Amino acid sequence: MSLKVNFKYAGELSSSDNLSAVQPEVNSAFDKLTDKTGEGSDFLGWLDLPVNYDKEEFLRIKKCAEKIRKDSEVLVVLGIGGSYLGARAAIEFVKSCNYNLLRKDTPAIYFGGNSLSSTSLSELISLVEGKDFSVNVISKSGTTTETAVAFRIFKKLIEDKYGKEEAKSRIYVTTDKKKGALKSLADAEGYEEFTVPDDVGGRYSVLTAVGLLPIAAAGLDIDLLMKGAADAREKYFVKNTDNDCLKYAALRNLLYRNGKRIEIMVSYEPSMTMWNEWLKQLFGESEGKDGKGLYPSSTVFSTDLHSMGQYIQQGVRNLFETVITVKNPIADVEIPFDEANGDGLNFIAGKTLHYVNSRAFQGTVLAHYDGQVPNILIEIEKQDEYNLGELIYFFELACAVSGYILGINPFNQPGVESYKKNMFALLGKPGYEKERDALEGRLK
Repeated sequence: MSLKVNFKYAGELSSSDNLSAVQPEVNSAFDKLTDKTGEGSDFLGWLDLPVNYDKEEFLRIKKCAEKIRKDSEVLVVLGIGGSYLGARAAIEFVKSCNYNLLRKDTPAIYFGGNSLSSTSLSELISLVEGKDFSVNVISKSGTTTETAVAFRIFKKLIEDKYGKEEAKSRIYVTTDKKKGALKSLADAEGYEEFTVPDDVGGRYSVLTAVGLLPIAAAGLDIDLLMKGAADAREKYFVKNTDNDCLKYAALRNLLYRNGKRIEIMVSYEPSMTMWNEWLKQLFGESEGKDGKGLYPSSTVFSTDLHSMGQYIQQGVRNLFETVITVKNPIADVEIPFDEANGDGLNFIAGKTLHYVNSRAFQGTVLAHYDGQVPNILIEIEKQDEYNLGELIYFFELACAVSGYILGINPFNQPGVESYKKNMFALLGKPGYEKERDALEGRLK
């Protein structure tokens, strides 16, 4: 295990006395998970997923990923929310945010079906033009508008290019095991099928076929990913006062109760930008309900210190930071000596850029702490599959426990349906005629 949590700069609320005071709530929340007595207990499949997954499907994922690497220059992944964020975050975390430019023996991975932007989809169509490509469509129901529209278009593209028979071997469907529009289509057409487990919600699904097929296609070691998550499960899925994962969940709630209403997820590597986006969905969709919940935000330092740094340092004191740093970078660069020294940087000549970055991190922590911004620090050894697996399980468990401490169901998302109902009505979907007239009147 390489993940280390440091509460030294989290302020007085992280004291043993304060954490002990909330320990009964932590224990109760943890018991709801182990006993499956809390709200949303039908969606706890992720708890044991790292050690209790479908081994046959896992082998098929690796086999199909190998086929994709051999016969496709591009894999188009169609999905929204948890159906794409985890996979994209993992690929960029381990490989690079420039993965598609730097790759050599693996296909480019392009993500679509996650917006209704005509420009974005048109660009995606252009990116596959003249290239051999495959499609992985991910949707439990098959009727999610953004994804379904994109798949309708790409299904026609791939069939027009290869003919229906070969197209069947290039379309991979990740959907419900038994029902739904996409399941019915996959059965009828004979597509390779993978399962979105019934007991794993979308934002917790990165370690299922939802995330694993695109991740494996990009050349990541999914065995190592699962090993990291399994080791994190062994370490953190225990009820004791030394559990840093449970401490983090407790401290988030203590900070929230004491006026810290925004949590900024901070990284110092641009390749962790999409990881931050995954965290924002995990916490935002899990906790933001019943008029409660921390607002998850994110920054990448030192870049955002030149934009958001002023506000973080001296703005409204209603925020705290959870900072993830990497001990050993994927690559490093030495700063050369310059005789002229016009930029005045010879004092760091011979140092590596990672050393400078680490000093920027240390200086920022101290500055923000002095500015009354609590900092929770998490360090990992390196950006590889194992460390990523650790992080995924750590944050999934912390989110679930934190949600139960907050007094909400961390596994539903009832508010997501509101915009959909309005959109369907305004688009003229059958059965929404009455709502459409009312909404159109409000828009005049």
